[in-house]
Amino acid sequence: MKPSLLTMTCVLLAAVFAIPIAVPVQAAPISADSIYTGGDIVTVNELQPKAEAVAVRGGRIAAVGYRDEVMTLKGPKTRVIHLGGMTMIPGLIDAHGHVFLTGIQALSANLLPPPDGEGADIPSLQRLLKDWAPKNRKATDKIGWIIGFGYDDSQLKEQRHPTREDLDQVSTTMPVVIMHQSGHLAVMNSKALEVVGYTADSTNPEGGVIRRKQGSQEPNGGLEEAAWFGTVGKVFGQVGPMESMAILKAGTELYASFGYTTAQEGRASSDIVATMSATAKQGGLKIDIVAYPDIIIGADVIKAPLLSRRYTNHLRIGGAKLNLDGSPQGKTAWLTKPYFKAPAGQKDDYAGYAAMTDEQATAYVDKAFANGWQILTHLSGDAAIDQFIQAVRAVEKKYGMTDRRPVAIHAHTARLDQVLAFKELGILPSFFPMHTYYWGDWHRDSVLGAERAANISPTGWALEHGMTFTSHHDAPVALPDSMRVLDATVNRVTRSGRVLGPDQRVSPLVALKAQTIWSAYQHFEEKTKGSIEVGKLADFVVLDQNPLTIDPLKIAGIKVVETIKEGKTVYHRDSGIKPAAVPSSCADSDACFRMASQVLNDTGVIDVHLHAN
Repeated sequence: MKPSLLTMTCVLLAAVFAIPIAVPVQAAPISADSIYTGGDIVTVNELQPKAEAVAVRGGRIAAVGYRDEVMTLKGPKTRVIHLGGMTMIPGLIDAHGHVFLTGIQALSANLLPPPDGEGADIPSLQRLLKDWAPKNRKATDKIGWIIGFGYDDSQLKEQRHPTREDLDQVSTTMPVVIMHQSGHLAVMNSKALEVVGYTADSTNPEGGVIRRKQGSQEPNGGLEEAAWFGTVGKVFGQVGPMESMAILKAGTELYASFGYTTAQEGRASSDIVATMSATAKQGGLKIDIVAYPDIIIGADVIKAPLLSRRYTNHLRIGGAKLNLDGSPQGKTAWLTKPYFKAPAGQKDDYAGYAAMTDEQATAYVDKAFANGWQILTHLSGDAAIDQFIQAVRAVEKKYGMTDRRPVAIHAHTARLDQVLAFKELGILPSFFPMHTYYWGDWHRDSVLGAERAANISPTGWALEHGMTFTSHHDAPVALPDSMRVLDATVNRVTRSGRVLGPDQRVSPLVALKAQTIWSAYQHFEEKTKGSIEVGKLADFVVLDQNPLTIDPLKIAGIKVVETIKEGKTVYHRDSGIKPAAVPSSCADSDACFRMASQVLNDTGVIDVHLHAN
């Protein structure tokens, strides 16, 4: 059948003038499984920005266009879903996060500061840990530790990290560890330090620091970077396969509640990959997970069949992860200029430190390129960014330029010259704009100073120079709150209500692209995901309001009503549909923590109860 004159005219207008006209579709001989209509449909497809209806067949999008045209695909068994005036967007794609580690939050006391928790001061942390331990006896008996996650010294009333003595007030007989919200630091009590073997005679590991009591070599409980990461095996050593699978499912359920249909495990170990593979084989994954094993400790699992551009039971390995420095809010990121205010115990010229030498960094990038692995690299400080740019430039000179899509994860403090180098070398920046909300005031007043802080996560520079970029949440560093990511990318408003770097703000549509079609591009999945187009996967999110038309300052308050993966509901906020133990609401952080806990509880392995405010 030849296309009608109307169809040809619409396509031409949309292509030439980007007019938001829904392209009519021709009827097909096979009816649709479902049709969505009755609300705003934001396609994120430049040739067809809006539509009145979408038809789904076999888990893929069969038609997008005018309601009357799409309804010609309605058959006797077609489900017609009326959106009730709500908004449908493409399924959100996690540009960088840690879905397995997000599940570990369910094993931990919630120490996040307001508004995501109650960790406002050190006595609050002590109370939360003391309350958590007896309510989670099954977990503490199994693991042997009292564990808390999410304290943030920048938000504590005391404006300091807790110490071993602070945690000794929680327990002197059981090891206690609390993880910094950045994930790059932790604090242990005296018993925990004894268990992991840190004493006054212990030397700092390469790329890490054992913090000491002033005037002595005795550990004060604080552990930075490698000094903390090297103990994780002892902390979670009693977590077995069943618990690990429950943790993973908890993470995916939390992601789905925020509209993510594709999650990332952005620094997987070999054991985590084994857990994900076992869960996938059992049909336990309801959303896609793309994993990037650590190139140092997990390279042995970066191989076929999981190393693939195709998913098997919702799982694939996308490449490798490299880590070159630490956290800016924790003041372990590697900068070219000193921190605005040096952390306690450091000299005024302190600028953080590298995770490895230049030669080592170049060797790992070379390894990834030689094996054809996409490489995602954690880069917080501009000195680390320089190191990565230098490595990519050298290795590209060796192997030549091709479409490898190396990713600069975070690139918090990227300078303009570095953004231009990203474009030159084909490096895709994945920014972390949520920092402007959670730590924007801290960056301005303590970490970087006003000038550098204004350009943290420089999305405006990237857009100005015609670059594709993505935005992420880095869960569990922050909750995988998609609307908070969108809000921060658009508004850059700090906790105190001030705009941090107005020139780096972008429009709601650009911000949405950074979480959908551009994130799909980052993962080499732009042909199957990221926009509502015929032939792509039927991955959708239903929101209670339209992020493109609402007051931009209210974007963070938008709620995810439903998440749909390949035509099937995997999360619904208000109805009786509760797939895989998802509760009907995830309106705040405590509700989200309870959701993850319930998944663990349903396994019958660990009974973790987290109480609401």
